[in-house]
Amino acid sequence: MPLVTIDVIKDVFSPAKKQELIEKVTEAMVEVEGEELRSVTWVRIVEVEQGNWAIGGQCLSAAAVHGMGGKLKAA
Repeated sequence: MPLVTIDVIKDVFSPAKKQELIEKVTEAMVEVEGEELRSVTWVRIVEVEQGNWAIGGQCLSAAAVHGMGGKLKAA
């Protein structure tokens, strides 16, 4: 059974967007491996606290992620 883990910064994605991620990742697995995998495909979203995720030495907040326009903003 495939287990797909998606790590995101807390408060970046709404519940509706997380549901959409789950549905689309499941569909991608089914497309690759076949319909029989649908019922055994697990997708989990792990939310990392703001400030516990960094890129290039810059800690990120949800606001920083939402404000990304090609540049990172420090938390």
